[in-house]
Amino acid sequence: MRQEISTYLTTIKEDILNLSKYIYENPESSFHEYKAYNYIVNMLKNNDFNVIEHYLDIPTAFYAQYGTGHPKVCYICEYDAVDNLGHVVGHNLISAMSIAASLSLSKIISKVGGSVIVIGCPGEFLGSSKVTMTRQGTFNDIDVVLMAHPDLITAESGSSMAIIPIKINYKSKSGFTYRKSKNYTALDACLFVFNTLSLLSKGFEDNCTIDGIILKGGDSPYLLPSETESKFYIRCPKMSMACDIEKKVRELVKTTGYLMNIDCTICLYELPYDELIPNRNLSRIFSHNLKESGIIDIEPPKNTNSGLSLGTVSHVVPCIHPYISISEDKNLEYSSKEFSEATISYYAQSRILKVAQALALTGLDLIENASLLNQVKKEFFHEKTKETTS
Repeated sequence: MRQEISTYLTTIKEDILNLSKYIYENPESSFHEYKAYNYIVNMLKNNDFNVIEHYLDIPTAFYAQYGTGHPKVCYICEYDAVDNLGHVVGHNLISAMSIAASLSLSKIISKVGGSVIVIGCPGEFLGSSKVTMTRQGTFNDIDVVLMAHPDLITAESGSSMAIIPIKINYKSKSGFTYRKSKNYTALDACLFVFNTLSLLSKGFEDNCTIDGIILKGGDSPYLLPSETESKFYIRCPKMSMACDIEKKVRELVKTTGYLMNIDCTICLYELPYDELIPNRNLSRIFSHNLKESGIIDIEPPKNTNSGLSLGTVSHVVPCIHPYISISEDKNLEYSSKEFSEATISYYAQSRILKVAQALALTGLDLIENASLLNQVKKEFFHEKTKETTS
């Protein structure tokens, strides 16, 4: 059956490359990925997947399944682009790899049992639908979630940062600056918070940061800055650390408002991301299959300082998020125009087919070998137990 997967992939090679190219040539912003959505959904329907369209009332989300019962192996599609920049992080390749893997695994699923799940997750750059899906229970009945991400290196799945995105608004009395009012302004409060957080951050635990930007601080030097809006990302290795910092920020904001007699509000402006819990057993199985598929040089787990929406999913079901080099150019910069262009290079296209094979073979291993799946799940529950007791 391993050979059947490999052989089938060769028959759909052009279809997969056309998918990647189509998404690349039609970049769409978060939650507006209508062309990519329709293209992928039609591919899945044409291959007899049962597709729930507009999943959870999200216009460009879908949930597709082939087969019945457990084990349920899930592949993730992402397909949004950065406004005015395009696919600078290669989401077109993520969809291509996941679709190729799911289609090839579906062709032998009737012989081994279980189900292939494909979930279309729009809006990765705006809070991600994966977080909403997790909270709605989408992943509760799934056994494993597999995806791979384009990068400059090939590396095993590591951890990511937990992120809490907060928005702070201050509102003070309006007036003219020439009158030299002795009252504090909203901008006074806003700047005080920025300066205080800069000082307080020196006492944060290792690798914890808070980065902010002022989006609104006044309309004219002629007028008192009576309204401000600022946004922050709290980044930490663990969500528990981020929550501790969030509590301090909330206290600081409220205290500043009280001391300066200024109205204030603080709230989340996106859904938080939990840190990714890596699964070593799942990574080991995938890395073995990646080598079997022709990609030999694999670096140790790569930890990222960014947040990953898959991190939230990884607290519910075992996940991997390995990185795949898509270019031989060592001077290439990730998330650049050149990186985007590299996603449709011959080298990248040949790589994603090998990765798709490894993803499909990993799914097959877990379905055929109950002991492998049990090892993956045992590690997952062990890590979850450590998390709840720490």
